Amino acid sequence: MAQQYYTVTWDQLHRDARALAWRLIDSGPWKGIVAVTRGGLIPAAIIARELECRLIESVSVETYQEEQLGRPVVTKPPSAAGDGDGFLIVDDLVDTGTTARVVRALLPKAHFATVYAKPAGKDVVDTFVTEVSQNTWILFPWDTDAAPQFVAPIARTPKPGTV
Repeated sequence: MAQQYYTVTWDQLHRDARALAWRLIDSGPWKGIVAVTRGGLIPAAIIARELECRLIESVSVETYQEEQLGRPVVTKPPSAAGDGDGFLIVDDLVDTGTTARVVRALLPKAHFATVYAKPAGKDVVDTFVTEVSQNTWILFPWDTDAAPQFVAPIARTPKPGTV
């Protein structure tokens, strides 16, 4: 388990995603963006707006099964991106690099950018904004409510009147 937490607010995520867009502006123009679901969807939308990129594709790689780290499985490939030539891959975070390596293998010619990076995975990406220590758990705004703590997704919450 992580030894420390770093809480990212919506405002901070927006600022950091825009900072990433500034770092990427001279590397384009981009044919499109591939958002790594789920965490990369919101940064990808912000970056797409800032870079005026309209073609957005997604890729989904599941690395956890029942909260246990497992073998990565591509559940939705980024078909529109071909081999990645001219495409920008966007994710919120590169941690160990497991997901990033799978996506990079699918799109070897793409430029890979993340908002945040940890030491074990930062060598897999081309551009990032903020490095955090490996033992830091980032609490993204979609993982929290008003208090800076983890909040389970609605789908995991029992419906009123059921046990």
